[in-house]
Order: sequence, then C-alpha cells, then structure tokens
Amino acid sequence: MKLEKLRIIVDEREKKSGIPDLLKAVGVNIEMKMLPLGDYIVAPETVVERKTINDLVSSIFDGRLFDQCTRLKEHFQNPIILMEGNVDEIENITENPLVFYGALSSIAIDFKIPIIPTPDASHTAKLLVSLSSRKESSKGPFLKKIRKSNDLQRQQLSALCSLPGVGEKTAKRMLAKFGSPLKVFTASSTELAKIEGLGGAKAKKIRNMLESQSQHMKKSNQKTLHD
Repeated sequence: MKLEKLRIIVDEREKKSGIPDLLKAVGVNIEMKMLPLGDYIVAPETVVERKTINDLVSSIFDGRLFDQCTRLKEHFQNPIILMEGNVDEIENITENPLVFYGALSSIAIDFKIPIIPTPDASHTAKLLVSLSSRKESSKGPFLKKIRKSNDLQRQQLSALCSLPGVGEKTAKRMLAKFGSPLKVFTASSTELAKIEGLGGAKAKKIRNMLESQSQHMKKSNQKTLHD
C-alpha cells in the first residue's frame, strides 16, 4: 500500500512529540483531533496509546494506566500500548522495578493488551506506519463517540487496582472498609490484612510498595537540599 493512501488520526497533544511531523514527512495523511481516548487511531478498531518510560511509570503509580486500559478495551477491539524510550531508565525512576513489571504483566495478561517497545520517536513513527498499512486498515480509521471518564468510583477502583495483588473485588472491599483510597494508602499492613482476599503477605507487599516510593521521594529531596 502506498504511504500517501494511509490516514492516521492523531491526538492534538502529540504535536510536541514530533511524531506527526515524521508521519507527514513520509507522505502519510494525518488528521489532528482532540481524542478522548488513545493517541493514534490507525485502523477502524486499532488505537495506540503512546507512553514514554517516565509517563508509563507515573501512570502506573497514580492509577491512570489501568483506567485507560479498561476504557481502551471497552471501545476498541485492538488497543495497543506503545512504550517509547530506554527501559534501562526504570532503575533511575523508581526503586521498585518489580511494581513496574507487575503492571506490565497485568496489562498483557489481565487486559490482554499488547505492549510494543520502541527506542525513540523515529521508530514509533515507523511502527504506526506499519500498523496503518495492514490489510484490515484499508477502510481507514474512524472516530468513535467516546465520553471522557468522569466516573469517580471507577477512578478510585483503578487507583486501588494498581496495588500489588489487588483486583476489582478486593478494591471494592477496601473502599467499603476504609471509605477512600487515601485511607487505604495510609492504612497499616495489619489493617489491610483484615480485608477479605488479602491476608498478611499481600498486605506487606502493598506497604512495601507504597513505602519504597516515599523513601525514593525522600532521598530525592535530600539530594536536592545537599545540591
């Protein structure tokens, strides 16, 4: 398929990445829109959510990623998470890479969303061209009417589901017991262990994950003060 026959719908916020210009440079027709979901629609049922390593890590810890995955699966048959950058950076971003890889495992196994790594914007553009040029993409992409998620309960559940060993049922029990995600995050391992479906071992893993992040932030602040 000739590149000039390809069309990709691109989220307006992707302009600063330089990828839309790279796509234009090779002759792809791009249409800039404010997309409520995903960053690139390359086919009728294929949407790509692009995340740099930094953004991916932060979206894991603030719960955004799992909410996005839920909505991507609701509205598209073939959602893809595109992970852009050097994975070695993870060691510098977080002290607990196991949480990062646990989240990736959940995306691949629980959500059944493929994760495709690219080293930089140039390779990301090449991947998007490849996805757009597949036979099933010949009809071209189309916009769906998707409302932005403002469901507070869903956002709360997504945040709790980002904790290790916590599924939606357990997250609901947490909210029923503690009342808010903040109270869950500040609860002791003893209190967490009383939640049905958790137990002592999982409760300790949750506390270790949460506390390792606070230690990381504390060290960063100390380093800044010394600098």
